[in-house]
Amino acid sequence: MTELGTRLREAREANGYSLDDLQNMTKIQKRYLMGIEEGNYEMMPGKFYVRAFIKQYAEAVGLDPERIFEEYPNDIPVTNAGDLPELSRVQSRKPVSESSSKVLNIIPKILVALFVIGAVFVVWYLLPNTFGNDNAGTGNDQEESVDYSESPEVQQPEDEDEETAESGDSAGSSEEGTDSEENEENEEDAEEPAEQPSQEITVAKVSGKETTYDLKNAENFNLNIAASGDTWIGVYNSKDEQLFSQMMKNGDSESFDLSEDGEAFIIVGNAPAATIKVNDEQINYEVSASEVVRQDIIIRRSAQE
Repeated sequence: MTELGTRLREAREANGYSLDDLQNMTKIQKRYLMGIEEGNYEMMPGKFYVRAFIKQYAEAVGLDPERIFEEYPNDIPVTNAGDLPELSRVQSRKPVSESSSKVLNIIPKILVALFVIGAVFVVWYLLPNTFGNDNAGTGNDQEESVDYSESPEVQQPEDEDEETAESGDSAGSSEEGTDSEENEENEEDAEEPAEQPSQEITVAKVSGKETTYDLKNAENFNLNIAASGDTWIGVYNSKDEQLFSQMMKNGDSESFDLSEDGEAFIIVGNAPAATIKVNDEQINYEVSASEVVRQDIIIRRSAQE
């Protein structure tokens, strides 16, 4: 038995916990708890889980895990990226380029701006033509009346002049009314915003305890994890950078903004006690949480269309 194992066992007994009690609290199998106390780590899945189990054990018996790691460095295996074989699938996928994601987010705004500019140009083009036609008609009427009054040989009846003036006025009014209606329609079209498609979360792949989801039509990528019981949670981004690794208890909640990254890898130690939401929409486990306690969740955000 190692010094670390002795320290942990003494703390457990001081709290009045049996190995069965500790198993129910941490969801760690009893044989692994015995292996930690005896310093026998070969039965465990890997070094990464040894450190995680020791941390959960220490928290359950009221010890500070960080201080335990500092006091007993020789009794705790050192982990590295090679100790996480299941995370290698995340590394093999090509990470979403940050610059490409920003460009794709800007494209819809550019299209809307071009549409508004086009509508303004149409209004600007039609208004001068309308006023120009009205002014031209008025000038012609004045010119014709001057020619008839100066010529001694040609005299136009007064009734005919009045009819011509009235028809010209009515035509001008009709033209002006039509152009006004067209301008109003163009302005209404320009004010109507383009409808945005609603968010969609679909299952892309299910393999054992691992499920991959595709997130589509989402302007943001906000991840929220809430615990309704004791569960260990690990959260990583597309570059395998650890964002969170901790034991969560009933009532605990953690949020992450992955809008600039576009991908998340989540390890849930006790799936029935964890609720995962993306942009306030809950993710449903494809693998029954009552059958598979630990589940690995991958969420990939597609480029916005």
